[in-house]
Amino acid sequence: MGCFTFVKLMMVLFNLLIFLGGLTLLAMGIWVSVDGGSFLQTLGRFSSQAMQFVNVGFFCIAIGAVLVLLGLLGCCGAQKESKCLLLTFFSIILVIFIAEVAAGVVALAYSSFAEGILKAWATPALKEQYGSDPVVTKIWNTTMTELKCCGFTNYTDFVGSEFAAESGGSLPPICCQLNSFPCSTEEAELSNIKGCFDQILEIFKKHANIVGGIAAGIGVLEIAAMIVSMYLYCHLENRIS
Repeated sequence: MGCFTFVKLMMVLFNLLIFLGGLTLLAMGIWVSVDGGSFLQTLGRFSSQAMQFVNVGFFCIAIGAVLVLLGLLGCCGAQKESKCLLLTFFSIILVIFIAEVAAGVVALAYSSFAEGILKAWATPALKEQYGSDPVVTKIWNTTMTELKCCGFTNYTDFVGSEFAAESGGSLPPICCQLNSFPCSTEEAELSNIKGCFDQILEIFKKHANIVGGIAAGIGVLEIAAMIVSMYLYCHLENRIS
C-alpha cells in the first residue's frame, strides 16, 4: 500500500500542476483574444516582440482547455480512485501521443505530403479571406512581417486573390523588396521574396535539436503519465477482484 499511496500522491500533484498550467494558459488566451491592447501594455517595451502572440489567443484557449480537462481527470481519478476517470485520462493521453507520433512521422518522412495538406488550407485562405477577414489578415500580416516572407509558397498565392482585385492588382507590400505599395506582380517576381513555408522549414532545421528535445521531453512525460494511470487502474482492478 505504501507504493500505491506514493504513486497516487505523485499522480495528484502532477495533474494539479497540469491543471494550474492549463488554467493559466486558458486565462491568458482569453485575455489576449478579448483585450490584446491591455495585454501588450502590460508587457511594456516587449510589446512589439509579443504582438505576434495576440494572434494565437484562440490556440492558447484550446490548449489550456485540454490541459484543464486532463488535469481534472487525472487528479480526480487518482484522488477518488475512480477506474473510469483513470481509464479516460489514459485514453486521452494515448490518443494525443499517437497523434503527435503520426504528425512527426508525416512531417519527417513525408514533408511534401505535409506541405500539400498545409497548402490546401493556407492557399484558399489567402485567395479568399486575406484583406476581408480581419483575423486571417492580421495573422498573415504578422507572420509575413516577422519572418520576412510572402504568402505560403510565394507571391503567386496572392495573384487573382480578393485582395488583389480590391487593390487594383496590387499585392501586399511585404512581397516587394522595397516593401512599397502598390506592389506589382512584376516587382514581386523580381524581388523573389521566399514563401513562409520555406522560412518556417528553415527555422525548424536551424533549431532541430531544441525542437527534438522538447518533443522528446513531452513524449516521456506522456508515457510516464500513461504508465502511472494504468498502474493505478490495474491496482484498483486487482483490489476489486
